[in-house]
Amino acid sequence: MRVHLDKIASVTRGLRLQRTVTTTDIIQASAGAVVVGRVRGEKSTYNHLEDVHGRMTVLHDGDVIAGALGHRNALHGYEGVVPDTVSAGDVLNILNLGGVIGRCTSRNPEVGPPFEIELIGQVLAYPEFQSRQPQPASIGLAALTGRNGVPVPPVVYVLGTCMNAGKTAAASTIVRAFSQAGFRVGGAKLTGVSLMRDILSMADYGAEVALDFTDAGVVATSAGNACGVAHAIFSELAARGMDVIVAETGDGIMGEYGVQAILSDPVLRGRGRAFVLCANDPVGVAGGVTMLRERFGIQVDVVAGPATDNRVGVRFVQREFGLPAINARTQARALGEAILERLALPAREGAR
Repeated sequence: MRVHLDKIASVTRGLRLQRTVTTTDIIQASAGAVVVGRVRGEKSTYNHLEDVHGRMTVLHDGDVIAGALGHRNALHGYEGVVPDTVSAGDVLNILNLGGVIGRCTSRNPEVGPPFEIELIGQVLAYPEFQSRQPQPASIGLAALTGRNGVPVPPVVYVLGTCMNAGKTAAASTIVRAFSQAGFRVGGAKLTGVSLMRDILSMADYGAEVALDFTDAGVVATSAGNACGVAHAIFSELAARGMDVIVAETGDGIMGEYGVQAILSDPVLRGRGRAFVLCANDPVGVAGGVTMLRERFGIQVDVVAGPATDNRVGVRFVQREFGLPAINARTQARALGEAILERLALPAREGAR
């Protein structure tokens, strides 16, 4: 069946879908399966879809879109799963702005009910050059697999106590500092649910290459796949000649997207030359600093995020933990300089 698409979600970007695709009504009930469906209803909140260029487009009743099956476990958004079986005609939900589709099982009241989407079928791909033999499309068909034997450069980890804790602002600020110091910076988003927004921010701030788990063929990370994704992304950035990697972990250090698995991996943890903790409040700082030290043996180097928005939080961090507390929005230069000093990489020509 030939189907014209009104919108193509960013989760499918690696496949470079055209506006008209061929579909089959046999759908694989697996994460990453690229499906087509028709949006049902209108919404006034959480009503956008990120396209393959990172642009937010408004969804309307009747829009035919391409997305991918996947799960989501967002404290401030939707929780959802891939059903055990999926068929053409089933009504599922759009779980995030990147076009991840599944059955919503719970939601935060602030985002309202999710969009419903009536499935039309699964996209058929033709991965073999000049071959007319199709196969069911999955984002894994375009996944990077990593490189062997390439030394990985120093990594700056930006961790958070929760989603919306200021991680991307901090990561982007640090990227800018290294870029302006003349270094080739790789940006990485290691965990979460598919959305280009964060890596696009890193690119805007000077990352020469910015990759996330969707580039590694994963719709939403978990404890089972997060480490493999991180290894693949780090080796790919290393192969492209990056001097330093700034790696943001989506969600929180106690979330369900695999952050704890990454921090428990001795090789991945050992690549970290600096650890930035972003927190929303003093209790988050206390819990995050303590957990990272006691469970993973990680010493936080800098605290950022809303907990440092004014002198109240800054005093708490300095008094209770003796750590630098630097806000990414109001003290961007100071945050960048603190991490530059922590890594102490050899100076490069072209620094500003």
